Amino acid sequence: MTSRKFPILIAVVALCAGAVFFASYFVAAEKARSDLHAAGERQLQIVALDLQSILDKFEIMPYALGALADVDQVLHHPDDAAAVQRLNLSLQAIQKQSKVLAIYMMDARGMTLAASNWNEEASFVGRDFGFRPYFAEALAGGSGRFYGIGNISSEPGYFMAQPIYPAGAPRGEGKPIGVMTVKVDLSEFEHTWRSNEDPITLADHSGVVFLSNRPEWKYHSLRPLDGKLQQELAGTHQYADQPITPVAAMPKALRRGFGDHVARAIDKQGWQLMLFPSEARITRIAMLWSMWVALIMAIAAISLWAIYQRRRRLQERLESRDALRRAAQELDATIAVRTQELRVANQALEGKYVTLQQTESLLRSTQNELVQAGKLAMLGQMAAGVTHELNQPLAAIRAFADNAVQFMRRGQLPQVEENLEHISGASAHMGKIIAQLKGFARKSGDAIAVVDVAQTVEAAVLLLRNEFRQQAVAIEIDVRSPVQVMGDVVRTEQVLINLLRNAIDAVETVEYVVDKRVTVIVEHEAGEAVIRIRDSGPGIPDEVAPHLFEPFFTTKPSGKGLGLGLAISSSIVQAMNGRLSAHNLPEGGAEFTVRLPVPAP
Repeated sequence: MTSRKFPILIAVVALCAGAVFFASYFVAAEKARSDLHAAGERQLQIVALDLQSILDKFEIMPYALGALADVDQVLHHPDDAAAVQRLNLSLQAIQKQSKVLAIYMMDARGMTLAASNWNEEASFVGRDFGFRPYFAEALAGGSGRFYGIGNISSEPGYFMAQPIYPAGAPRGEGKPIGVMTVKVDLSEFEHTWRSNEDPITLADHSGVVFLSNRPEWKYHSLRPLDGKLQQELAGTHQYADQPITPVAAMPKALRRGFGDHVARAIDKQGWQLMLFPSEARITRIAMLWSMWVALIMAIAAISLWAIYQRRRRLQERLESRDALRRAAQELDATIAVRTQELRVANQALEGKYVTLQQTESLLRSTQNELVQAGKLAMLGQMAAGVTHELNQPLAAIRAFADNAVQFMRRGQLPQVEENLEHISGASAHMGKIIAQLKGFARKSGDAIAVVDVAQTVEAAVLLLRNEFRQQAVAIEIDVRSPVQVMGDVVRTEQVLINLLRNAIDAVETVEYVVDKRVTVIVEHEAGEAVIRIRDSGPGIPDEVAPHLFEPFFTTKPSGKGLGLGLAISSSIVQAMNGRLSAHNLPEGGAEFTVRLPVPAP
């Protein structure tokens, strides 16, 4: 198939598929509508039988009530209060037992003489209902049937009336002397219909809906009413003089579902029982069938496409087999060449790896030597101060020894013992200083041990105590939280000594002696040991801050530093998985912060 014909074929297939889809939709919609109408007719048949059975049950009731003993007496002697009261009580008892809305008796003029609600505020007694159609029908000798809203109670109901003939006269002979009426509540049907999602309505002979599971449709007409019907409704007050408008004139949201319907006549009453099948359900069923058809067509199209693709793949596989055979021969030759090149490159790579290892070992050794050289440089800078520290106890030892000799010659042994104790204390102080120097000067190994941060700070301050004194710098140690870290004690001291010496140099230019101070703060913060070294100097210039930890960068005069102290200190702190940072304080001066991780307990 040529590439030019292929799009045309696709378009033709798409048009045919679309035509089949829409045809299946309309056929399914028509079938669904027919099925729903048939189901609706069956449902209406059941509802109509149920409704008719209820109405027939009460149909004979007014006829039977007309034969009560006191009916004839009250109709002939309406002033007989005792007979009227007995009839009222009888009608009330029967109403409660039968659960109808009301029972009442009218004379030939339509005046109510007795009623079951005689003792209620909205009693029918003394009310004239001669204008109601059911009264006229019964007085004419027939059965009166009428649905409407009560003129007194304002309750809707179904009125059934029968004529009352004089006592002893055969029924149908002579003129009726009264009418017996029973009012029945049909609202129970509405509650039953509400379980159905399709609208169900019951309309009178005028086409006015008076029962429905759509409350908003009640007392609206199925079609516009002409003037004659409007006058008839006004004359009988059937729906309490409410304006009757068509359902079709209601807002769209309220008339949802109104349209195509199935109907069944309730002949005896002249009513129409209607059910409106849901158009949404018809659309849903039609769409479902269309989707099934579309799915089948899609499966068929995919199957045909798969067969077509399989044939193409078989053809391509044969062509590829020949191409692979040729490529395999070329690949074998290329692999041989590449293998030789890789062998040579691998040998060269091995040589570079050995050189890299040697360079790394040399770099590590050089770094350690650089750290040691930094320590020795610090020792040289501290030598004068340490010598001064040792001269004082030596002079004291010499003086106490001379005094002890004199006291011994005099035989004053207690004074000799006291001088010897002073000599012992001075010697211990010298030993502590010398031990601290020896420990700081020795080479640091790779052993990791527990480092007490507070003790390390005190040791560093001890080695620099003479320099603090000579520069008249006040030193303050604030241990807020005792904390320990894992690391190298000697290298930690080296970092602290370097930072403290920088702090001493920073406050050297401060004009007043009382303002020369260095503060060391030790605290535990968020799983880290934090050492803050603050000085009261002029702070770190903005142009210096970015280069502070770069090797060989220094702001000190020539001969006072090589610019390696902070670089080495930062390297030592990073080797302990920590961080070294610096910033200026708002109140003046600078702060160097060492953060070291605290081991988990």
